[in-house]
Amino acid sequence: MTSTFPDISISTDRLVLRPLEEADVPSLADMMNDELVAAWTAAPQPYTPAAARTWVAEYAPAERTAGRGVDFAVTEFLTQRLVGVVQLTNTDWRLRSTELSYIVASWARGEGYASEAALATAQWVFHDQKFERLELRTAAGNTASQQVAQKIGCISEGVLRNAWIARSRTEDGGWADIRTDLIVWSLLPEDLDGVPGRLADANGFTYPEWN
Repeated sequence: MTSTFPDISISTDRLVLRPLEEADVPSLADMMNDELVAAWTAAPQPYTPAAARTWVAEYAPAERTAGRGVDFAVTEFLTQRLVGVVQLTNTDWRLRSTELSYIVASWARGEGYASEAALATAQWVFHDQKFERLELRTAAGNTASQQVAQKIGCISEGVLRNAWIARSRTEDGGWADIRTDLIVWSLLPEDLDGVPGRLADANGFTYPEWN
């Protein structure tokens, strides 16, 4: 039988990480249409409410039930507004290894939410799910995402050359593809020793294939 992640919520001091819901569709579409999200992820542009609805209703549930990973909506505890998404993908249940990615919405940047949500997910994966390895991949030019990886204790393992396509605005308002390297980071359970439970600074994007 395929192993799967449980359908649960994770709480921090300021955030609740929970399954995506139909009510998230408008905010999810707005978040994915942001310029930085478009530049640093593979999300289709423009990102439509229909695409967001497919993610919530079809893609995310299928990923979890098939054992490939799990998607969390990141919401503020006090306001309940959507401020980001955290995703686990490419999960190997025999190796107890999975890949972490995250996005913070434009209206919530600068609050430390990326590192807080990523750290909470890592602690849950290691302590509750008994995993042995988390992997992150960040584009070589995305220093904000690299800072998030460093803040939660990740170790840089190497570079995948020419392994990602970022996007840049063209003069006519469209998008041009730009090939770039990916930095591979890993996090093991022992790497969390000494990392504070709440981290104070973060923006950033890792590089999921957002459906």
